[in-house]
Amino acid sequence: MRITTPFTRESTAADVSAGVDLTGRRAIVTGGASGIGVETARALALAGAEVTLAVRDTEAGHRTAEAIAVATGNAAVAVLHLELADRDSVAKLASDWQGPLHILVNNAGVMVEPLNRTPEGWEHQFATNHLGHFGLALGLHDALASAGDARIVAVSSSAHLRSGVVFDDIHFERREYDPWSAYGQSKSANVLFAVEATRRWAADGITANALMPGGIRTNLQRHQADDAEFAEIAKTYPWKTTEQGASTSVLLAVSPLLAGVGGRYFEDNNEAELNIPPSHDGVAAHALDPEAATRLWEVSLELLAR
Repeated sequence: MRITTPFTRESTAADVSAGVDLTGRRAIVTGGASGIGVETARALALAGAEVTLAVRDTEAGHRTAEAIAVATGNAAVAVLHLELADRDSVAKLASDWQGPLHILVNNAGVMVEPLNRTPEGWEHQFATNHLGHFGLALGLHDALASAGDARIVAVSSSAHLRSGVVFDDIHFERREYDPWSAYGQSKSANVLFAVEATRRWAADGITANALMPGGIRTNLQRHQADDAEFAEIAKTYPWKTTEQGASTSVLLAVSPLLAGVGGRYFEDNNEAELNIPPSHDGVAAHALDPEAATRLWEVSLELLAR
């Protein structure tokens, strides 16, 4: 049955977390020092959670943590360094974490960037948006399992409609590189991760869901400054505020309506229906394909193996 809520695209993070008490619960928000990551972290802190911002720029992270603490009255806002495209950085955060983890928000990401490769030769958007978060969740599995009812939130995008995971050439070694296809592939991977993580880990009390936050003007779009197609779309696009953009992430992280629910894709605070082209709404069937989800998990394990 499709999950629906009283909330809409206009709802804010504060709206969906109103009345929720997260006292004693611990959360990590990747990319928590910018864009919707800040608002996600702020809403969790306001509800009483102990929040850790996992960020590349720790100076910005500390400034953000201090501002959140002042605004919410919750001093339990910490900062840890995380570079998602660096396996050692991901492994260090996971190994350093002590105690249970109730909420993991895989929020950080890069979008439609020029071709860039990690030292392993991996395409950078896939490495950052999917592999880094996959490795982080894997490393934090025991912490999540010890929480008893943990949730993983995977921030995807409607761009997942542009491309499924091209298993024959994930890293654009043979096909021509296209920034949007690469981004779309990484965002499909986020949804497939939620599908397979729930299948594998629900028995451990861990569920995962993915979401489309909506269009929000943030630094994420920095690589589209000279993109004529994007500029034309942007003129009439129904942009959200960051407070609205963070709402679906927060809904999946805290709402009692999502207790025990996993492996689904949400937009505008409700579970999305299947996409029907040429619409840009809804979730693509390829992103919910259980066989593709299992295959991606296995491929990801192979890639991260040392």
